[in-house]
Amino acid sequence: MKYRLNIIIGSTRPGRAGPIFGEWLEGFAREHGKFEPALTDIAAFNLPMLDEPHHPRLRKYENDHTKAWSKAIDAADAFVFVAPEYNYFVAPAIVNAIDYLLHEWRYKPAAIFSYGGVSGGLRAAQSLKPLLTSVGVMPIPEGVALPAYATLLDEHRAFHPSEQVQGGAKTMLDELLRWSEALKALRAAA
Repeated sequence: MKYRLNIIIGSTRPGRAGPIFGEWLEGFAREHGKFEPALTDIAAFNLPMLDEPHHPRLRKYENDHTKAWSKAIDAADAFVFVAPEYNYFVAPAIVNAIDYLLHEWRYKPAAIFSYGGVSGGLRAAQSLKPLLTSVGVMPIPEGVALPAYATLLDEHRAFHPSEQVQGGAKTMLDELLRWSEALKALRAAA
């Protein structure tokens, strides 16, 4: 059985690099062979600042964008967040998108593929983990961090990952698979 892996692109601003890394990771995950990857771009859902009148625990969604987001997240068995670092923190679009839902996130593992300047987005990754646990997601320790990410893009903005990045991505997916299998019974019982 292949697990559904949502690769969530967390940046929504113009000129973003997230889709470049997300598309590469989607292909890499497909080659890995244990997941059915789905590129899930937060920008495509046009989520305004949380605008649902009811708490997400009730699942009484009134807006079409929320219903579409709920369906996409509910379908997943696991996640990889492609997360940029903005001002030493996770991108606000990721926080907003997570806050829209509750039950759809529960008992699913997540890895973080972060990118940024000197820190490679690690401060964003570390700030994202407590939020994920608060909605029932299990963030795994393994991830990928890309420092000075722009140096990994050529003049056409194509991504050329090093062997180290590819090895890290493989380890991340291997561990995400283990967690997906371990949490399967909890997802089924929820």
